Amino acid sequence: MSSTLMAASCCCCCCFIAYKKPLLIIASFVSFLFFFLLFAASASATTSRHGGSNGTTVLHSGEELLRFQRVKVQLARIRRASVKTIQSPDGDVIDCVPTHLQPAFEHPRLRGQKPEEAPAATPRRIHSHGGDDREDDDDDDEHGSLPQAWWASGESCPEGTIPVRRTTEADLLRASSVGRFGMKPRGAGAGAARRDSTSSGHEHAVGYISGGQFYGAKASLNVWPAKVASPAEFSLSQIWLISGSFGNDLNTIEAGWQVSPQLYGDNNPRFFTYWTNDAYQETGCYNLHCSGFVQTNARIAMGAAISPISSYAGGQFDITLLIWKDPKQGHWWLQLGSGALVGYWPSFLFSHLGARADMAQFGGEVVNTRPSGSHTPTQMGSGRFPGEGYGRAAYFRNVQVVDWDNNLIPAAGLRLLADRPSCYDIAGGQGGAWGSYFYYGGPGRSARCP
Repeated sequence: MSSTLMAASCCCCCCFIAYKKPLLIIASFVSFLFFFLLFAASASATTSRHGGSNGTTVLHSGEELLRFQRVKVQLARIRRASVKTIQSPDGDVIDCVPTHLQPAFEHPRLRGQKPEEAPAATPRRIHSHGGDDREDDDDDDEHGSLPQAWWASGESCPEGTIPVRRTTEADLLRASSVGRFGMKPRGAGAGAARRDSTSSGHEHAVGYISGGQFYGAKASLNVWPAKVASPAEFSLSQIWLISGSFGNDLNTIEAGWQVSPQLYGDNNPRFFTYWTNDAYQETGCYNLHCSGFVQTNARIAMGAAISPISSYAGGQFDITLLIWKDPKQGHWWLQLGSGALVGYWPSFLFSHLGARADMAQFGGEVVNTRPSGSHTPTQMGSGRFPGEGYGRAAYFRNVQVVDWDNNLIPAAGLRLLADRPSCYDIAGGQGGAWGSYFYYGGPGRSARCP
């Protein structure tokens, strides 16, 4: 090769090297811009399909896009960990995830661990004749095991796994904010029985007991297909255990059933849990949407639809929930019926609830967004007022608390409170097989509730 040709070749090589890096940068930027615009268009299309301002996230900022991608990576991790997938007849997808790979173990203090053993001692029920039981005579497995719609598939999760309801991209885009997916809105005032919380749009009809030290709570409540008017609203019935002031240090543990179109994409009543240690500001979540609650049960899927449910003037279906603090390990356990342990909230998640609860609360809550300036028609409970009684109104029965010695005792001195009785009311009684009980709920907007 001649020196002239070699020089020309080297010159071309130098030119290629000189321009290679800028060309790669430009190509990468064009590729990123293409995928960014494609993703933005996809998000916009999804928003249009769901109604945009009607409870669907619009991913305007780069920060929201990054959060969206982060959550998708976390969800993909759960799907990859699944050893079996079950298609539920109601449209849910259930992933069977090894217990030690569930979301709870992403918490720094749980990483690399496995679930704790079940408590050796459950709360004792004290009888009037002086004896005690480890189970409530009024419970039975049929009404306490919480049958769920996905069971109709005939499939179950293998031993050593838990069923996890799959979260989809559509679920994320329905959230008011991707960053707060699976969390209640800040400043919701949820659970605030001792103050007027209606200014935040949350309305309650509850029974509560305070002024003591509580180590758990138990009740049976019937499940209804409450009608919810818009994706931005929900209707729930639950037990709260509460400690701390009603400022930013509020601690709560919550469990029950809820209808939440924004969270689940439909109007089915679903089993749920919640927790927070800072008044719903930055901590806690529904079900398994964050690290925290440790599930141990292979049959119950958090967030899955409950089936069967109660019907007006027809069959009544109720579930029995018990939340209590294990005296030995200190964790807060959740039990269904007469023995099915669902899992636990580790005590280190909480400040005030690390020791005990100051209040136990039972009842219903709805969100009222006041559509068109009127009260929402979202129902609480069955959508009927307490005066209609059994078979028509929603109820809590055998309302109890757990004392310092791990005894289940009647919730004596239960106080009843309705934020807006003309919309949702509450009325109770004491005695007989139902012990301490109350009916609650209502239709929302009506002639009594404009």
